[in-house]
Amino acid sequence: MPSPEHVVIIGNGVAGITAARHIRRISDKRITVISAESDYFFSRTALMYVYMGHMKWEHLKPYEDWFWKENRIELKKAYVKKIETSSKMLFLEGEETLNYDQLILATGSAPRFLGLEGEDLQGVQGLVSKQDLELLEENTAHSKAAVIVGGGLIGVELAEMLHTRNIPVTMLIREKAFWQNVLPLEDAQFISRHIESHGIVLKHETELKKINGRNGSVNSILTNTGEEIGCDLLGIAVGVKPNIGFLEDSDIEIDRGILVDEYLRTNVPNVYAIGDCAQHREPLKGRKDIEAIWYTARMMGETVAQTICGNAFRYQPGHWFNSAKFFEIEYQTYGVVSANPGEQEQQLHWEHPDGTKAVTVAYDPGSFKFLGINSFGIRMRHEVLDRWLTEERDLEYVLKHLRNANFDPEFYAHHEKEIFSSFNERSGYDSSS
Repeated sequence: MPSPEHVVIIGNGVAGITAARHIRRISDKRITVISAESDYFFSRTALMYVYMGHMKWEHLKPYEDWFWKENRIELKKAYVKKIETSSKMLFLEGEETLNYDQLILATGSAPRFLGLEGEDLQGVQGLVSKQDLELLEENTAHSKAAVIVGGGLIGVELAEMLHTRNIPVTMLIREKAFWQNVLPLEDAQFISRHIESHGIVLKHETELKKINGRNGSVNSILTNTGEEIGCDLLGIAVGVKPNIGFLEDSDIEIDRGILVDEYLRTNVPNVYAIGDCAQHREPLKGRKDIEAIWYTARMMGETVAQTICGNAFRYQPGHWFNSAKFFEIEYQTYGVVSANPGEQEQQLHWEHPDGTKAVTVAYDPGSFKFLGINSFGIRMRHEVLDRWLTEERDLEYVLKHLRNANFDPEFYAHHEKEIFSSFNERSGYDSSS
């Protein structure tokens, strides 16, 4: 009896493990998952809660240790140095080799640095991996002041983490407001005010120019405005990049990420890429070629499992959505709400007087078609908003039925009049009639 086909997955994040689970569910293939980061799959989004003392390391594992043996998924902690696609062989650190029949690359992201002198000083770091969090524990054991460069999701997570340890934080934000390269200006200003309300110092329209060190450690930074700010921790949070350095001398075609087609196939037969490291050769309309977020990683894992098991399946992520957290404020986005809307998009913005809740709705000013929504501090129902986008509902319909998309309809009903009043003033028609 021939041996079962061997599927090797490099990376044990949500993309790789989702692929492994679905391959096992629909096939008897041999599955090996390789990771140099950790022994077991863990919830990366919960890393911050370990640092903050809300969780322990063992709480991050979604599956019990027996799960892997029970489901015949082999786990191997190792670092892959090289892939030889002609022989279908992986070369691991320590001179070990491993053969594969099908290979899935799910190597995730690495922190993106700025290329400035001094980035190798002690106290300068990013925050993506388990090792980064362990380094943060070491770097902040006696920290007196921190500077964070970058106004994105990793930056605000790091700020909240340090805030719980009473470490003063200054953030350098290149834009006029927080995450303004993603959020419309009013939304970004709303988030800036909320972050500042926690005592975090935001320096907008400010960039890092120089890193100063003493005795091998960072001790201050210089901004483009000429200001020197003392710090013993410098968090680099200007984004992430696909973790693909080990592929530079391989036959697998890469650009900023690993190039894949609509089936998540690379240019090499039997080699696939999913998750943060994958770059779509022809991204779908309205989508980016690299989307480093949890839900797309999970969907790619499900998709590639079908293709590997003989049911060729195109990657179809559906309508864009995402969620995050800015200190206490939960953020959700559905559809298209542009940071810099053009002539084909107008936006309606409402904020609660207490500064903890806001809604921005985007629509086409010509047809009044609903394009998307951002919500802050108001939890929305995914299935409802996704359906409205598919049905191409108009603005009037969405505004009249928005309470149906709200998990807290009593809150919405209480504020419905002021929300409509704000939106009516901007849109020029009576949405409450």
